[in-house]
Amino acid sequence: MTARGPADAPRFLILLAAFNGESHLDEQLASLAALDEERIDVLASDDGSTDRTADILSTAATDWTKGRFDIQAGPRAGAAENFRSLIRNAETGADYVAFCDQDDLWDPDKLGHALRNLSDVPTSMPALYCGATRTMSETGQQTGTSPLMPRPPSFRNALVQSIAGGNTMVMNRAAFHLLQEASDKAPFVLHDWWSYIVISGAGGTIAYDPTPRVSYRQHGGNLIGTNTGFQARMRRVRQLLRGGWSDWIDTNLSALSEARELLTEENRRVLDEFVALRRDRNPLRRVRRLQALRIHRQQETGNMSMAVAALIGKL
Repeated sequence: MTARGPADAPRFLILLAAFNGESHLDEQLASLAALDEERIDVLASDDGSTDRTADILSTAATDWTKGRFDIQAGPRAGAAENFRSLIRNAETGADYVAFCDQDDLWDPDKLGHALRNLSDVPTSMPALYCGATRTMSETGQQTGTSPLMPRPPSFRNALVQSIAGGNTMVMNRAAFHLLQEASDKAPFVLHDWWSYIVISGAGGTIAYDPTPRVSYRQHGGNLIGTNTGFQARMRRVRQLLRGGWSDWIDTNLSALSEARELLTEENRRVLDEFVALRRDRNPLRRVRRLQALRIHRQQETGNMSMAVAALIGKL
């Protein structure tokens, strides 16, 4: 078999969202430059940084040798809208598209592992690769790994839980075209959760990798911190009781209502029944309908919390 050269290797596009990231952006960009793949374009969005982020991105663009490195001005409306602007503005010619934060470290073979999981999927079928992460401190010391997801990915899970960080996600062209269409219609809570919802809802393939390929840096500026430990559990309980989780689901369901034609017929039915049970005024009936619909989170503690949320009207 003839080895493939760079000219016929798959083309990747990395969507990098940045905001005041000078502390660790150089390290992130160095890990991208060290990736094994040869054909990689980058589209970076600087969301109005007031530090050296713009200069760092400009230097990286000049030094980039794997393809194009373009920089756009972000919408200055927060991380979710910054990623949404990247999704909506990206050219769609790449074979695979990946999300990138500004302060993580990628393994050199990260995209290669994603490719091995996605390359057997027919090009017309939307497919998303995602997975676990290593966690590290602000100074780069390893602190653990993200929780593993024991149950198969599905739309019934995606409605109430995001199973992987955007920094792990790589999708094929069909999935990205689908995500662009859905993201053009309405805002969402988090780009990674939205990607999982849309691609699973459309009947796409979701490949979850339990082996970490990314080191996720934990620090005070993280939008979403680590999901392990007692403090993380207490944070989720407080969010549930205050209605924050319910507000997030409201936003996602509102966005889905604008993109429902992209869902399979079965998943449109699941969506409609989920919306209806949340509006049911009978607390016990809400819980029974939730269980009958098989809406679920990955861990049993999460399912117990969700049942409580349904009971008290915070789902």
